[in-house]
Amino acid sequence: MFTDVFVTPFADYEFMRRALVGSLALALSGAPLGVFLILRRMSLAGDALSHAILPGAAVGYLVAGLSLPAMTFGGLFAGLVVALAAGAASRFTTLREDASLAAFYLVSLALGVTLVSLRGSNVDLLHVLFGSVVGLDDAALLLLVGVSTVTLILLAVFYRALVLDTLDPLFLRQTSAFGEFTPFLFLALVVLNLVAGFHALGTLMAVGVMMLPAAAARLWTRDLAVALPLAAAIGALCCYGGLVFSNETSAPTGPAIILAAGVVYFFSMIFGRAGGVLRLKRPRRHLEG
Repeated sequence: MFTDVFVTPFADYEFMRRALVGSLALALSGAPLGVFLILRRMSLAGDALSHAILPGAAVGYLVAGLSLPAMTFGGLFAGLVVALAAGAASRFTTLREDASLAAFYLVSLALGVTLVSLRGSNVDLLHVLFGSVVGLDDAALLLLVGVSTVTLILLAVFYRALVLDTLDPLFLRQTSAFGEFTPFLFLALVVLNLVAGFHALGTLMAVGVMMLPAAAARLWTRDLAVALPLAAAIGALCCYGGLVFSNETSAPTGPAIILAAGVVYFFSMIFGRAGGVLRLKRPRRHLEG
């Protein structure tokens, strides 16, 4: 029984193996970025940027149909433009960055849905919004694995700069030549992972595999060096669990993965050793930190 549920689907069906590899690649690179987003207090920025890629992907769809290169480059361009435009709006107006991002992402979402609806069917619209992780082809799988590999390499190379930029950006700018470059690198990695996740989980779900495992990891540890791999491990576990649940119940695969991540998050919210409800309510001994 255990083998039939947890092993056989991946051994017998190639589309399940593709879905597992693609979702694991997305989780391994996206969840650590989510930890940095939480520490930067930019959690909702990830959601805004995931919607911001929709107009570019829609333009690519109008030009070339469901073409992976066209929708990828269109989404990447739109996400970077919206991120830079929101930053400029917050710098040159009285609006804060969160308000600017909210405005841009709402307009982007509406524009993207409208553009897709002009030419495509409801099936195409659902594919763009919710993705199709069980329908990944070779090109999409290579994109996901490639983005994950590049992201992990850059996170390793610029780890110290990213940590300093998160905790004390002014000090980084005064002491390192990477001070001005690091925020743009981080933003580019976030957008790149959201664009890759868009092909698997759609614009509405891609940010979930980035933020929910990261939030769960932060409830178990305050050590960043532990939180990053823990978030990746939680994300990978949730992807596997969501695929198994979807296969057993015929539930939509993308939402099933996000629901699995939500279950882990709520469990961590209650039992997490570094900030869960039970931990905070437990009486502390005298002089205990």
